[in-house]
Amino acid sequence: MSYDLIIAGGTVATASDTFNCDVGIREGRIAALGHDLGAADRRIDASGKLVLPGGIDSHVHISQPSGEGIVMADDFASGTLSAAFGGNTTVMPFCVQEKGTPLRRTLREYHAKAEGCCYTDVSFHLVISEPSEQVLGQDLPALIEDGYTSFKVFMTYEGLALADYEMLQVMSVARETGALVMVHAENYDAIRFLTQRLEQGGKIAPKFHGTSRPIPVEREATHRAISLAELIDVPVMIVHVSNREAMEEIARARSRGLKVYGETCPQYLVLTEADMDGLNMEGTKYVCSPPPRDHASQAACWEGLQNGVFQTFSSDHCPFRYDDPAGKLNPKGRTSFRWVPNGIPGVETRLPILFSEGVGKGRISLNQFVALSATNHAKMYGLTKKGSIAVGMDADIAIWDPEREVTIGQSLLHHGSDYTPYEGIAVRGWPVTTIVRGQVVVCDGVLEARPGAGRHVARDRSAFARPAG
Repeated sequence: MSYDLIIAGGTVATASDTFNCDVGIREGRIAALGHDLGAADRRIDASGKLVLPGGIDSHVHISQPSGEGIVMADDFASGTLSAAFGGNTTVMPFCVQEKGTPLRRTLREYHAKAEGCCYTDVSFHLVISEPSEQVLGQDLPALIEDGYTSFKVFMTYEGLALADYEMLQVMSVARETGALVMVHAENYDAIRFLTQRLEQGGKIAPKFHGTSRPIPVEREATHRAISLAELIDVPVMIVHVSNREAMEEIARARSRGLKVYGETCPQYLVLTEADMDGLNMEGTKYVCSPPPRDHASQAACWEGLQNGVFQTFSSDHCPFRYDDPAGKLNPKGRTSFRWVPNGIPGVETRLPILFSEGVGKGRISLNQFVALSATNHAKMYGLTKKGSIAVGMDADIAIWDPEREVTIGQSLLHHGSDYTPYEGIAVRGWPVTTIVRGQVVVCDGVLEARPGAGRHVARDRSAFARPAG
């Protein structure tokens, strides 16, 4: 039998094994693993290269409303294009319910934004900002049944932060329906208090964004989120963890038998709070929440990736333009760090940074890299046909040149932002070819696909979301 595509001569790696074989692809699925597979319409020579599951970035923000006068830098075309060039085959953006807007209408609007535009597959998380009776009793359970099997709640940000009572209500729905709860854990009232004090003292430069959100703000909220989840007996994923103290809360909960998961991001491995102290307004390029910490926190996050505190490694891609009145340098943002849009671009650089700093420097194995970049995301969020190279799985594959040396720079990237916070970082190892469900999207660094190659993927319930009982 012939194949649509054979990837020949590469070293295949999964989360558990590394082996040499060819990969035969037919009708968008992996049909065979072996040698001398026979004829194919197309053959890609992967000699000397790694053949890995396509990256799954389970934490990205695309085309998201971001406040009056602020415009996010990526739409679904540029965001997924950037993802594909970064070795990703699936991204998971957030569908953010704004107060006063029905959840179902919000979801329809996001689907309309993504329709016919995507280069990678997408799968939406829901964000619950207004847990009304309609949302809790009808909309959310029905949407979970339709394959939107995870949602995020915020403990900070005006218009998004939920009170503890609301958190418990939403967690209760998750337990009843089998959804996974993601939590942005920062104490909103503490941030408001510190921000007011800083501004009263004239401390308004971008670097004070970090001062307004110190480690105790994240640690306390992490502890509280876990405590609320324990009351309901519902698993939770604490996203974008930045420091040892919050990690210890996760590890302590797990030692008591609670199902608590963790995620960290590139900014907590290679950036520090000192980056926000740039000349003039340059520091705004690094403003994100939680903020980058110190070198000790970087070391802690590496430990978390090594020892299993973190199941997933995501970009938290949240792009704004820097030199733009609708971006980082908006008029209000020039008056105080409070008004600088929170978020940095990173979907295209997530995997090269983890590969180079992790695999290349011996911090993690190649198999751990696959787990943290793809397999665990698929398992955590119910993407049952993605995240591994095995017969019957979606043919979502990234071919890597492990020896290619690249200095990250804005001119190389494909996102909609006008800068990268990782400018000048040298990496070794780079994705050169990206294949989504058997379709070659990028080949040897050249775009082959058209917008619309990607589609939305409904998800199953995840075993990770089952209550401990």
